[in-house]
Amino acid sequence: MWFQLIEITNEFVFLLVKRVGIEPEIQGHSWEGRLCHEVEGDSEGILVGKHGRTLEALEIPINRMVNRRVKEPVRIVVDVGGYRNGRTESLGKLAGRLGERAKREGKVITMDPFSALERRIIHLALQQFP
Repeated sequence: MWFQLIEITNEFVFLLVKRVGIEPEIQGHSWEGRLCHEVEGDSEGILVGKHGRTLEALEIPINRMVNRRVKEPVRIVVDVGGYRNGRTESLGKLAGRLGERAKREGKVITMDPFSALERRIIHLALQQFP
């Protein structure tokens, strides 16, 4: 089942990215119940966009197109040039620093708005702080 989903998703990701004018190399794999697709190619910054917003917007039609073809919904994650791994690491470090600061100063610290995925990463990183 996963192999078919990876093939279907690879096709959609390839077609969407190619329409932007980039000749991509795509590798797909399953991870924690999700389909993850690593996209490599020239002009990767165009696909990522400011703070990953273009990348998030790219996932929406891909998720919709693929989930129309399958019986059970599946979450599809697209990463371009390792951006998501780097972003996850930097958000975790930021959350750790701010958690330590909040603990040290004993007050609430507010942050700028984040996407749902980024908030989840921050919340998971902050679980170590009571």
